[in-house]
Amino acid sequence: MRLAVIGGGGFRVPLVYGALLAESADPRVDEVVLHDVDRRRRDVIAEVLRQMAATATAPPKVVPAAGLDDALRGADFVFSAIRVGGLAGRVADERVALDLGLLGQETTGPGGVAYGLRTVPVVRHLAERVAAVAPDAWVVNFTNPAGLVTEAMSAVLGDRVIGICDSPMAMCRRVARALGVDAGRAWFDYVGLNHLGWLRAVLVDGRDRMPGLLADEARLRSFEEGRLFDAGWLHALGAVPNEYLWYWYAHREAVAAVQTSGGATRGTYLREQQERFYAAVEQDPSGAWAEWQRVRRERDSSYMAEARPGGAVAARDEADVDGGGYERVALGVLAAIARNDRSVHILDVRNRGSLPGLDDEAVVEVPCLVDANGAHPVAAGALEPHQLGLLQAVKAVERETIAAAVEGSRERALRAFALHPLVDSVDRARALLAGYLEAAPELARQLH
Repeated sequence: MRLAVIGGGGFRVPLVYGALLAESADPRVDEVVLHDVDRRRRDVIAEVLRQMAATATAPPKVVPAAGLDDALRGADFVFSAIRVGGLAGRVADERVALDLGLLGQETTGPGGVAYGLRTVPVVRHLAERVAAVAPDAWVVNFTNPAGLVTEAMSAVLGDRVIGICDSPMAMCRRVARALGVDAGRAWFDYVGLNHLGWLRAVLVDGRDRMPGLLADEARLRSFEEGRLFDAGWLHALGAVPNEYLWYWYAHREAVAAVQTSGGATRGTYLREQQERFYAAVEQDPSGAWAEWQRVRRERDSSYMAEARPGGAVAARDEADVDGGGYERVALGVLAAIARNDRSVHILDVRNRGSLPGLDDEAVVEVPCLVDANGAHPVAAGALEPHQLGLLQAVKAVERETIAAAVEGSRERALRAFALHPLVDSVDRARALLAGYLEAAPELARQLH
């Protein structure tokens, strides 16, 4: 099978290739095509992959693509993992909001709206080229904001685009470990949108273990989300939130944590780290794989630390990042479709009635049965009013963002910022829009 990776110069591509090297069942991916608008980054990652393959038996062939259509032609699967504007764009997304006292984060809050405005036209073009050049391919979307981007692409590709995020399943594995149960035997009742969801129940042998977990403070302190959120609040919610809900439930604290640390955002950290990584590999290509491994460990251990109390002191321990991430989800989806290996994954797909209160076309993040016919969302029970209200508000913002990007409308972009629950006034929304237009000349040209 042929896998096209769009954004093939991205730092996390070796995670996917490493997962492919571990695959033994047929049919297997035997060719990985890398496409990236930044050839320097693509060539560095290609060197990392070559060194990874050196000790493997029959590794997938790595092929640099001459252009987008060349990458897509003949592809069975397309992984979309692009970052429009690069890490400089991410830094701007974070800084403009923080300078106005608002959340600076690339997917949640106004930073996610700005990122979506830049990204939607590019991913819509990608979806159109897939439809024209590789109509039978399945698209697996990693590009953030994952739910918004998947919904924008689904307008062209329908159910042949599936969005993924590693946060929900990683949380489920951590919760299972805290409960002392085999995650493979449990059913996780997880519902929401990308980076905005709740684990409501954990069924083991037909019994819900969630009430016992929420009543056991020692077990709660044993895993990431249980340490991040106050035990009393988790008990009041009756659920375990996705870690990104920290930005909602502790908005003031998250903003204050970044500001008191000197304004060092995640984007700033990653930009500096990756600049050093790509330069180091160019200088000494022989150490590409070893250097990538070192930088990856450093990156994972500091995840979300900048916005938490205590900063780096509150960073994840090894158990919280062990076991694989988005590459595990991506390859699980690929295997389930290619081999009709029916399995359940938490994915971003069109709702189709799975969550009451959201229409069928809304992309939601829920457990799905995946087989040769794609991802089928599993029906969930009714949401609590506070959950549904927040999901509906954020979905409205996502749709205003998509419409603004497709229509090139500054008015709709303003609506997206102003209607966001984490933006506290229309005047702030106007300031946000002005700041992002100034920071991104290409966005100023796009919107009129």
